[in-house]
Amino acid sequence: MGMAAKAIPTTRSSLKLRPWTWCSKHIREQRARLYIVWRCSVMLLCWHD
Repeated sequence: MGMAAKAIPTTRSSLKLRPWTWCSKHIREQRARLYIVWRCSVMLLCWHD
C-alpha cells in the first residue's frame, strides 16, 4: 500500500508536478515491464534445443 501513498501529492511542491508527467512515467515503466515479459515469452516459445 506504500505506492498508493506516493501517488497522491500531499505537499505544495509536489503539486507542481503535472499529472500527465507522473502518468507518462508510470506508463513507460509498465511498457518496459511488458516488453521484458514479451521477450522472455518469445524466447521460451522459440527455444528448440
